[in-house]
Amino acid sequence: MPRLARLDAPGVLHHVMGRGIGRRKIFLSDIDRNDFIDRLSALTQDGAMEIYAWVLMPNHFHLLCKTKNLPLASTMRHSKHTTLIKVRCHDSTM
Repeated sequence: MPRLARLDAPGVLHHVMGRGIGRRKIFLSDIDRNDFIDRLSALTQDGAMEIYAWVLMPNHFHLLCKTKNLPLASTMRHSKHTTLIKVRCHDSTM
């Protein structure tokens, strides 16, 4: 059964999860984790969202956040995309 469409209205709390394909690691070092946290911090400083809780595991992350004036998909697309690029760069150097 397909997942229902996400409700994305200003002020809605979201549980966001991002996972590595095939359970591969998306955070390979503390540098990767700190970079991800810095980008999340920039989203809050820009006023795109409020983050209430987060956890970073080697192969996935969870966020509890509230959107403000941008849709969640637009906000997260940039954050997750840049993580993907960094993981690909790590893979090419191994």
